Amino acid sequence: MHHFILATKDAWITSGSSHIDETSFRDQNFGQDQILEVRKEFFNNTFDYPTRALISFKGTEFTKMSQSIENGEITNPKFYLRLYEAEGNTEGTSNLSTEYKLLAQPLSQSWEEGRGKFGDDPKVTNGVSWENRTYPDNGSATTWSLAGSSGSSHGGAIHLNNEHPKSAVSTSVQSFSYESPDVELDISDMVKSWLSSSTIGDSAAPAGGFANEGLLLRFSGSQETDTEKFGHLKFFSRNTHTIYTPKLEVRWDDHLPSTGSNTGSLNQLTMSGQADNYIYMMGLREFYRESEKVKFRVGARKRYIQKTFSTSVQTHTGSFIPEGSGSYAIKDSATDEFVVPFSGYTSMSCDSKSNYFIQWLDGFYPDRTYKILYKIKYNDGQEQIYDNNFEFVIKR
Repeated sequence: MHHFILATKDAWITSGSSHIDETSFRDQNFGQDQILEVRKEFFNNTFDYPTRALISFKGTEFTKMSQSIENGEITNPKFYLRLYEAEGNTEGTSNLSTEYKLLAQPLSQSWEEGRGKFGDDPKVTNGVSWENRTYPDNGSATTWSLAGSSGSSHGGAIHLNNEHPKSAVSTSVQSFSYESPDVELDISDMVKSWLSSSTIGDSAAPAGGFANEGLLLRFSGSQETDTEKFGHLKFFSRNTHTIYTPKLEVRWDDHLPSTGSNTGSLNQLTMSGQADNYIYMMGLREFYRESEKVKFRVGARKRYIQKTFSTSVQTHTGSFIPEGSGSYAIKDSATDEFVVPFSGYTSMSCDSKSNYFIQWLDGFYPDRTYKILYKIKYNDGQEQIYDNNFEFVIKR
């Protein structure tokens, strides 16, 4: 299964200043911008300053996911950070180097998203910035602690959990080479360290893990401050009101094999490359609630059933797709983009009634139409995609 937890807050920060009026950006908040910027800024062809992004998934859905792991409903999960390049960003891929790396690191202190935007005049300092992790109205700024930080003359404090023994293995890197900067970064070690806390989200890091204060995304190592120019990476933030908000994607194999007693009295579908099979949905509803965990049932049989004469009532026993031969995917019908792609985590299960798969719908967007596709692998090596407009809509 692929399950999605949406970001609960995000922002980007920078250590630069305006070359027009010398206004500093170091204490400015960009928490309500629709774009998260991770870039290196140059002035007169000389490196000037970097920007970084902060993202947090601390919330009700994260807690529910943690409880599902604890009670065994989720087993052996992998966790991925998903970010999407803002379309129409001409700077995004036009000046990319042969290779660059993005680094995700756990933050050690709490921070506030704030209500500022880059174009604010006067600038808004409420919320997180390069210098401060929070700055309440009519209050005093709370600066980032320098303890356990690392940085450079340009970088300042990164404010990581460097003092915690697990922080080193919780750092994740994704490499890019002349390709879309969409992020699909394995942050399993980081999330597992968050989950090992019995008090998820508390400010103090408990034994066995550290508190979930979110993560920081930046260019890796010296690439953040060297003279090599990269593109300006711009990702959709959670304030874009699109389907491309930052996500924590949880993947695990939840399927029950289509073997033995699981298949009941069902007949195995003929998997010869010459077979003409028919795949259909059983009981697919037009609408589902975003809070539902749905068991989608999949029927399978030969496309044409041979007719025989009989003086008694006949029944047709359904067939099942054999183990390892069937998988599913889900697309957003409007954009035709995969929400749940075909993968090793989308194998179909089977019981005595039919093949099926279970999908948690929290993390899907309401008032959108989704389409289910099936892929069948045949014994002669060919693969067939069944795209028969099996559609449903998510309601609140």
